[in-house]
Amino acid sequence: MPQKTIIYDCDAAKINIFLCYPIIFDSFFMNKANLYLKIGLKIRELRISQNLSLQELSDKLDIEYNNLIRIEKGRTNPTLGTLYKISQVLNVPLRDIVDIED
Repeated sequence: MPQKTIIYDCDAAKINIFLCYPIIFDSFFMNKANLYLKIGLKIRELRISQNLSLQELSDKLDIEYNNLIRIEKGRTNPTLGTLYKISQVLNVPLRDIVDIED
């Protein structure tokens, strides 16, 4: 028997879905925007944990301040090269940035 009902709005079509395993379902429906947002939030969390301001991190990365804001807010798709550079500056493995299933 289903535990709960979730309604998703997919291109203006309402879909009722009964879930027994919501974690599996959530990863199935993860779209690009959610992925970018989760990666951005992870970068923000790591930056703040190291007491770095947006300006300090953007200077160390040699990228524009506004571009870093867009990355942290999930408004842009950072390249693998940019993510690697961020991981190096924050001194964390790249997998710590892209491991968003936790």
